[in-house]
Amino acid sequence: MATHIILMSALAPFLAVLSIRFASAAVLTTGRALAIITAAQLALLYAWHAPGASAYVERHPTAHLLMHASLLTAALLFWLAILGDTGVARWRGVAALAITGKLACLLGVLLVFAPRVLDTSAASWGATTETMLADQRLAGLLMLAACPASYVLSGVWIASRWLLALEDDRLRARSDRPDGA
Repeated sequence: MATHIILMSALAPFLAVLSIRFASAAVLTTGRALAIITAAQLALLYAWHAPGASAYVERHPTAHLLMHASLLTAALLFWLAILGDTGVARWRGVAALAITGKLACLLGVLLVFAPRVLDTSAASWGATTETMLADQRLAGLLMLAACPASYVLSGVWIASRWLLALEDDRLRARSDRPDGA
């Protein structure tokens, strides 16, 4: 759990910033592309956390690698789309961050407050129900800690930059008027 939280919430945005800054990475800045990428990232996140998928991942190391690679790829595309949109439509990125953050936190809440173990695949290697429930709750708490640290703070930062840019545009337009009003 911690691995894909780090991949999606730390490594992916870091790689996106590097790509935009140094490699002039192609950026997906249309609203449609952002919506598709956001939906794909959320679908992958929930699909890989489904009990059957997580049990399969535990038994097959290649699937485990595929899970991490697909989540990192989806997150990288998501962050490229979020950070690449510098125009007036920055609200789309803030909205995508809010939606993604909420649904990722919802999954974390589900893991923390579930009254029973949702994925019993760890029982195959001798884990007790109490151990599996504690592990599940810890995983949920990690998700709940990562959501605000990555999605909410990024959304606040993007929204503040957007509002400052709007104010700069307003002041520039005001100073360009012949009457100065």
